[in-house]
Amino acid sequence: MAMTSADKLATTTRITVVRNAADDTQTRQIKVYVDGQNQGELMYGDSLTVEVTPGPHVLGVDNTWNRKDLAIDVQPGRDLTFLTKSSAGKFVWFLLGFFGAGPMHVSVEPLPSSPLDS
Repeated sequence: MAMTSADKLATTTRITVVRNAADDTQTRQIKVYVDGQNQGELMYGDSLTVEVTPGPHVLGVDNTWNRKDLAIDVQPGRDLTFLTKSSAGKFVWFLLGFFGAGPMHVSVEPLPSSPLDS
């Protein structure tokens, strides 16, 4: 039996991670993981989309200084979009300016989601 478009809608959905926050340090890459599997790297201004099956997943981001994991529940027929960024405190900005490197925090937060068919 062939899979209909409704069946495909119910069996996969997309997770998109964007990196475009104005307060991002815009340095270093951020690696993106879904369920522990490396999906790619984001530089400032990049985005990455991964197809997943509905259900529980773990979205992880890692800027090599810091890692954050977020447990998510993917609903059938919904795209999920997340914003990730690297951020630094005032002292770290000094290190970034002087040495070109310094410890930065990474974050990931959900953005409004939308139906796949919109």
